Parts: sequence; structure tokens; C-alpha cells
Amino acid sequence: MSFLKDKGSLELWGGFECTVNRVGNNFFDQSEWNGHARRIRDLDLVAGLGIKTIRYPVLWEHTAPESLEKFDWTQQDERLSRLQELGIQPIVGLVHHGSGPAYTDLLDPAFPEKLAIYARAVAERYPWIEAYTPVNEPLTTARFSGLYGHWYPHHTNNESFLKALLNECRATVLAMQAIREVNPGACLVQTEDLGKIHSTPGLSYQAELENNRRWLSFDLLCGRVDNRHPLWNYLLEDCKVSPADLAWFSENPFPPDIFGINYYLSSERFLDERMHYYPAEYHGGNKQQSYADVEAVRVLGNGLAGYKTILAEVWERYHKPIAVTEVHNGCTREEQMRWLVHAWQNCEQLRQKGVDIKALTVWALIGLYDWNKLVTQPRGFYEPGVFDLRGPQPRPTALSKVVQELAIGKVPHHPTLGAPGWWERPERFIYGCVSGENSRASRLQSQPLNQKLVKDRTWQPVLITGATGTLGQAFIRLCELRGLPYVALNRQELDITNPQAVKQTLRYWRPWAVVNAAGFVRVDQAEDEPVKCLQENTCGPMNLAAECVQEGIRLLVFSSDLVFNGRTSSPYLESSPACPLNVYGRSKCEAEQQVLQIMPGALVVRTSAFFGPWDQYNFVTNALQSLLAGQTFVASQDNIVSPTYVPDLGHACLDLLIDGESGLWHLANQGEVSWFELAQRAAEVAKVEVRKLQPCASQELTGKAKRPQYSVLDSERGRLLPSLDNALERFIRECEQLSWENLGQAARSA
Repeated sequence: MSFLKDKGSLELWGGFECTVNRVGNNFFDQSEWNGHARRIRDLDLVAGLGIKTIRYPVLWEHTAPESLEKFDWTQQDERLSRLQELGIQPIVGLVHHGSGPAYTDLLDPAFPEKLAIYARAVAERYPWIEAYTPVNEPLTTARFSGLYGHWYPHHTNNESFLKALLNECRATVLAMQAIREVNPGACLVQTEDLGKIHSTPGLSYQAELENNRRWLSFDLLCGRVDNRHPLWNYLLEDCKVSPADLAWFSENPFPPDIFGINYYLSSERFLDERMHYYPAEYHGGNKQQSYADVEAVRVLGNGLAGYKTILAEVWERYHKPIAVTEVHNGCTREEQMRWLVHAWQNCEQLRQKGVDIKALTVWALIGLYDWNKLVTQPRGFYEPGVFDLRGPQPRPTALSKVVQELAIGKVPHHPTLGAPGWWERPERFIYGCVSGENSRASRLQSQPLNQKLVKDRTWQPVLITGATGTLGQAFIRLCELRGLPYVALNRQELDITNPQAVKQTLRYWRPWAVVNAAGFVRVDQAEDEPVKCLQENTCGPMNLAAECVQEGIRLLVFSSDLVFNGRTSSPYLESSPACPLNVYGRSKCEAEQQVLQIMPGALVVRTSAFFGPWDQYNFVTNALQSLLAGQTFVASQDNIVSPTYVPDLGHACLDLLIDGESGLWHLANQGEVSWFELAQRAAEVAKVEVRKLQPCASQELTGKAKRPQYSVLDSERGRLLPSLDNALERFIRECEQLSWENLGQAARSA
């Protein structure tokens, strides 16, 4: 088996999230959602990363959706041929979290034989393929489909769970037997999400059961499940399985050639009968007891297993080659990079101790959809990967550079990599109930971390100007949340209109990036103070650009929808010609041109109509305060804008900075409304009475500066922010967490 030959060093594999799962009568297909089904050039992007092995779908649901007598190989022929041309070896998956086409399912007694027929057809069509995963994560799929009811057939009992698992494992054996009749050298790469269960003492019995159960798919394939197995009585009594069904695996063992281990930050769980500590969404239980089931990383200070322990346990149990077959963290860009490097380092350390780890797999190369809801609802929630799909073409993120470096054995370098990941920081604790380590006092100890990192010059910081303004305060919060060392300076500490002060400050702090949140923000007052507005909004950013380009520092500056005149009814794109109507707009327009002329690598973000939970001085908060207080609130119904939720804006800007993006970008939440409609929607979401909300014409509102009637922003580079409705829902939830009641009380006392 040439696939198993030792390459001498840890390999980097890749993979596309390709789940086809069934919910009711609907099939949810990641390859359709992410567009890979229509975009063969994705394979060239993989080759450009230096990846030579990829987990790749040749899924039953795609190739034989109607019957096993009718195959359509068109797409598979094209894709697998291209992989051959690129020198990329596929590990072919046949069923990925699915239950097969509509003519079968996981409880179908003939499911194993049907998959074996399909597997033989694949092997005969592509006899050169050396590695297969007939069924991805059988234990996880059986739990989700037969025990928890998330996926088809939506059963919630032990009997259905085990029947589904036995069907999947038997299908794996029969499929591999059929494949080896065609290609005797084919090997089985069997994947499973392998976590660990922790609990309070009162639930240790349940934790023991689940910790034994997590090995079940591997133990079945290895023929280890007999009357000496710790789950024997559970299988026979609780799951109602016959000894003969279990004996079949002992008589037909098919141990994996490579044990594919998937481990996520959510893989380790904590069980706690004190349910009042946790939100209702985490409540569950068994037939004996109710309890909460939460991510262990959120409650346990010590005791998490992590990669080292999990992989070492696999090695000690089976002594067969191991690959980490999915590494993904649905988080911010720097946390994705930190998690990948963390996994790689752990694998390297275990290899040095003699553990045979062949490879680590960068998963979800082009991202994934709706896994935040376990793919039970098609909401379009997208998590980027090595490439970001939210533009006209897949855009490489900062993760792509890390992958390229790992693929050739280099140590990745990025200024955000040195700081600890969120799973290592005290603020990971959400539920203060397990030990003193995750108390509020302990969480607050994270606050000085930034000061220490910056003071000790441990890592380069992000330098934030305009620290006291809305944007400045937002970036401070977000950098703290994301574990990004930062220095925040107010106007007195750094006057960006002073070139010498800019030079001295940047050379003293030596940041890797500057976020310019300073500037003249009073649009009407700018008409009376045009010189001051120009100095702060144009000359200041020019000074920053001049110094940043000299020192090799990344720069983010902000512009506005007010660079446009509003004489259109179509959203403005980055390429739309600017034509400002007022002094403020002209200062921003001039800044865009000058900054990009001085520093073409600068990132210039146009945005619009801020609202957010962290300040009192925005339109949405003012509207809700007035309505809560029973006061009349008047808003224009003929100025059309694209409002921007400040936390979304800040996160997207930091991601783009980390990615090294440059040029003009439009960032606003998707949707267009009048100011009146914005207040109305916010009130509806907040369940606030709207009787005293009154529309008016924009001419009735006082203001010296002329404003565009229509200034909606759209993007031809990438729609990175979610919908306005989604943002408003999260805004209200965040306000509730920040004592929404206090906001109402403050409004009533005003």
C-alpha cells in the first residue's frame, strides 16, 4: 500500500466540508451551498497551497441519487482527473454524515449491501484510487440521527442509535471488501470525532458510559466487541442488539489502516446535574436523570484532554497509524491560525515520543455552512476557511499562508500567532460553577494580559488611534475579546495631524498594524470648520500612511457613504465614482485618494450609519431610548441608508487587516432602509411600542450639511457582513446582556 509509506515527516492534508445530510425530506448539500459543485478551479487553489493529499467526496447521493442501476460520473470524472493532473492524491469519501440517497437510510437492513454495490462501482471506475473513507464519522452520524433526532430518521432511542451504527460499520466492512476485490492495495482511512466526557461526581456513571461508547465504531471494525467489552451489557440490554449482530464483526474484522481522528473545541463535554447554571438549550438527560451537557472548555480550568491526550489514547489502544483528519475552528481569523498551529505542534511533539501520526488535515478549505445549528436549518451561516467565498471568487485568507508554510515544513509567522488562543485564556469561562478557576475574579485577571504583552514587548501590538470615540472603543473591546495585543491612544497621546508625533509614536510602539479611529465626525459642524475637518480627516490619515509605508506597518482608515451624492437608486460599489455633497464627504474622499496614493497597500473601508451596543450616541439607541421613555421620536423616511452594526464592522476589519487586504472595501450590513424604517424595525425586534415613532421628510430635519437621499453601500469585493435583520436581533440580545433594563431607566429619567 503505497499510501501508507512513511514520508519521514508530518504531512499536511486538506479537505472540503462536503456533508450531504437529510432533515425530514430535505437533503442539505454543502457542495451546492459552497459552490464547489460548480467550481472545479478550487482544485487548483488547493494545489497552490502545496497540499498533496485531500479528503475528497465521491458521494453516493451525488452519483446514484435515483438508483444503483443508474450512475452519473460526469462531475467525478472531471474532478478526479484534475486531481491526477495536479498530483494530488484523494482519500475518497462515499457517505459524509448522510444516510444515502432517498431509496435507503441508516435503518434500512440493506443499507450495507447497497453501499457495497456503490463502492465497487467507484473502485471499478477509478482503480487507481488508493484510500477510502466509506462512511465518515459513523458514531457521530448515528448519534445525531438515531439518538438525538437532529438528522433523518430523527429517532431518539438507544435501539435506533445502535442499529444505525451497526449498519454504518457493516457497510464500511462490505464496502472495503468490495473495493479490495478490485484494488487489493486500497486502504481504509476511518474517521471519527473523538472527544472526551467530563462530569460532576453524580454523573460519573454517564461519563463512563459515553467515554467507553466513543470508541465503539473503531472497536467494532477491529472485532473487539465481545462479552469482555465494557459496553456488552449496554449493547444487549439497553440497545436491544443481538449477540449474533456483534459476533459478525468479530468474524469479519476490518481494522482501519489509518485511524482518522477529528477533534474540535466542542468535542470535550461536561455533564452537570445543576441545570440552573446553564441555558435551556444545553438541558437534556438520560432515562434516570436530567442534566446539562456543555462544552468542557467553557467550564473546566484543568482536566481538558486536548490533542495530546486524545491522540495518545488512540495510539495506546490500537497501535496503528493515526491522522488528524479534520482541523477547523469556527472563529476569528487569528484564532483559526492559532488552532491549526496548536494542532500541528501537538502532533509534532507526539511524533517525537514515538506516536505514529502520519498527517494533519486542514479542514473546510473553502469554509462551511450552518454547522452552528448542526446543519438542521438552512440559514446560510458561513464560516470561512483557508479561502473566503463571500466574493466573486474564493479569496485566500491569512490561513492560506500558514498552510503554505506548514506544507513545506516551515514554521508559520504572523504577528497574531504568538498570543494564546481563546481556549487558553481565562475569558473562555462562561459558567462560573465548576471551580474557583472560572470565577468572575479569575476572568478579570485576563484584563492585564494585554498590558503585560505590550509592556514586555512580547508581541507587536495593534495601535488604535482615537481611543475615546465609538470606533476606538469598539476596537479596544474587540482586540481584548480576540486576544490581540493593542495600544490605544487618545488625541492627547497622539495627534495624527502632527507628522513628527506620528513618526515618534509608531517607531516607539512598532505595531504590526494601525487602526485609525480618529477624525472629525460632526458632519454639520464641518460646514463651519472646513479647515479643521480637512486636517483631521485627510491630513492625519496621510501622515499615518506616510509613516506606515516607511515602516512596513499595515494601515486601516475609514471613509463614509457621504462620499456619494445619492443621485441613483442602485447601491454604490467600490468602483462607483465619488461625488460628495458636503465638507465632511469631501474630506473623506480626499483622504481615500491621498492615502492610497501614498500607500497602495492601505486598507480603506467605507461604511455607513453606525449602531451598536457599546455607546449611547447612535441613532438606534437614541430611538429606542425615546420610545421606551414614551417620547415622540421623528425620523426621515426619504433618506435611504445601509446601517452598520459596529461589532460586525470591527470584526470584519480586523480579519481583513490580518489577511493583508488592501484598497477600498465597502462594509455595511446587507439591506437598505430609511431612518424611519430602521427605528421601526429595531423597535419591533426589541418589542418596544412604536405609536410615538413619526416619519418626516428629510427637509424638515435641521442640519447645515447636505446629505445624499440614497447612500446604500454594496460590494463587488465581498459581502462580509450579515443581514441588517440579523444584526438587529444580535444588537437587542447584546443590549439585554448589558442591562437593557438600565438603558430604559436612563431614558425615563432623562
